[in-house]
Amino acid sequence: MMRRRIIVTMVRMTQPVKTTTTTAFYVQAAISFGLSVTALGIGIAYLPVTTWVRAFMGLGLLYVVTSTFTLAKCVRDRSEEASVVNRVDQARLDKLLAEHDPFKND
Repeated sequence: MMRRRIIVTMVRMTQPVKTTTTTAFYVQAAISFGLSVTALGIGIAYLPVTTWVRAFMGLGLLYVVTSTFTLAKCVRDRSEEASVVNRVDQARLDKLLAEHDPFKND
């Protein structure tokens, strides 16, 4: 019975802490992104250059924004993948600890 209590305690201690993004942080990030893209777009529109240069700068802005979203998705996917691998490894360890009998002679 003592061994089972130790294993249950170990499992509880190794559970990852789940962080949640608050609504305020999400709204702040969305507003910040919207303002920065709008300000840069307005800045490009009022540049004292030819239309071709403005178009090139606009394409650059679009490329940076889409690349940022792609990078954020890749980072998120890698983090989720690591979380799944950690959970599988933890389940294997829990199974081994549950099946282990230190008083058994082989």
